[in-house]
Amino acid sequence: MDQSIFRPVHQSTCGVACSNCNLREICLPVGLSRSELDHVDRRLVSSRRKVARGETLYRAGDRFDSVYAVWTGFFKTRLSSKDGRDQVVGFQMGGELLGLDGIGARRHEVDAVALEDSQVCVIPFAELEALALEVVGLQQQFHRILSREIVHDHGVMLLLGSMYAEERLAAFLLNLTFRLRARGFSASTVVLRMTREEIGSYLGLTLETVSRTFSKFQAEGLLFVRNRQIRITDPIGLQAVVDGASA
Repeated sequence: MDQSIFRPVHQSTCGVACSNCNLREICLPVGLSRSELDHVDRRLVSSRRKVARGETLYRAGDRFDSVYAVWTGFFKTRLSSKDGRDQVVGFQMGGELLGLDGIGARRHEVDAVALEDSQVCVIPFAELEALALEVVGLQQQFHRILSREIVHDHGVMLLLGSMYAEERLAAFLLNLTFRLRARGFSASTVVLRMTREEIGSYLGLTLETVSRTFSKFQAEGLLFVRNRQIRITDPIGLQAVVDGASA
């Protein structure tokens, strides 16, 4: 068998141009000047990779060598305990990075699973580090992303540590709609890619509690639920539920 088919293709022949991507204003290259963008074009991303629904992009324990920008689709990240229980620790959509968990130990700490047929941009970490030294704007943006991850983790701790079930679910839905709106989607109508059980795992709630809370919100006129489609009918009222946590 010709072993050359297993050799990596040189980046200059398979690189993806960030300048042509409609997500560049919310992804890693955001804020780069025209000259900076020209410098990283076709070097930052080595390839795009398809991940079918239900498949893993990487698993806990896998060697870390790249971070991944979600181009299309939706992912969840999860931790698995030794007794087989799974804990969802995040949901990622277009323009967001996966794989940052592996930087410290050079091994991934979580599984990344596609919730629908998805594609990611593969960003070799060694190339990212090299480009960050050459392009100050890229280095600054990467630091901002790492900082946001820390702030997000603090927010999740607050969510799980001091909020009631209604406040947790309301905060989750508002955050989800905010992120979707930044990507040009409707801020009022959401098709959930994750199951209610996965939402419960992320929020520290049982499936029954999530279902009961959705029903309560619908009865109060805050939203309308039809299977996985959610229509936010009273975003101000939903925000008032969240604000009740600190009142």
